[in-house]
Amino acid sequence: MRDRLVVRHAARTLALATLLLALSGCAGFGPGESPRVDVVGVEPIPGEGMETRFALKLRVLNPNETSIEFDGVFVELDVRGARFASGVSDQRGVAPRFGETVITVPMSVPVGAMIRQVIDLATTERVRTDYRMRGKLSGPAFGGYRFESSGELQLPAGLVGPAR
Repeated sequence: MRDRLVVRHAARTLALATLLLALSGCAGFGPGESPRVDVVGVEPIPGEGMETRFALKLRVLNPNETSIEFDGVFVELDVRGARFASGVSDQRGVAPRFGETVITVPMSVPVGAMIRQVIDLATTERVRTDYRMRGKLSGPAFGGYRFESSGELQLPAGLVGPAR
C-alpha cells in the first residue's frame, strides 16, 4: 500500500516537473521586444462624403534576433490628446532580424475629429503639436506585437501665425 502511494507521488511530481519545464521552454519562443514603429510619411487618398483619408507610412524596426512576421496591422492616432484617426490593413510582411520594413496603412479621420482640430489650430498660436500612436501588428502565432510611440510635429510656417 505504501509503495503505491510513493509511486503515485513520484508520478505526480514527475508530471508537474515536465509541465513546468515545457512551459519555461515555450517562454523562449514567444514574442521578444516590441518593434519600434515610426511615422515616415503621410499621403492623401480619396475618402467618402465628409470623411478625410490618408495613407500613413510606417517604418517597423525589429530589435530582435528573430524576424517578425505579421499578417495585418491596426493603428490609432491621437493628436493633441484627442482621437484623430484610425486604420487597419490586411498587409502581410516580415521585418527581418535587426532590420526594418515600411508598411502603408489607410487611415480615416471622422468629420468631428477634423473640425475639432481645425478649431484648435485657429484658436492657438502653437506651431508644434503632440501626437500619440498605438497599434498592433498581428502575427500568425502568439497574438502579434503591440506598439506605441509619441512625438511632436512641427506645423508648416505661416499656418498658425508667427513661429515661436
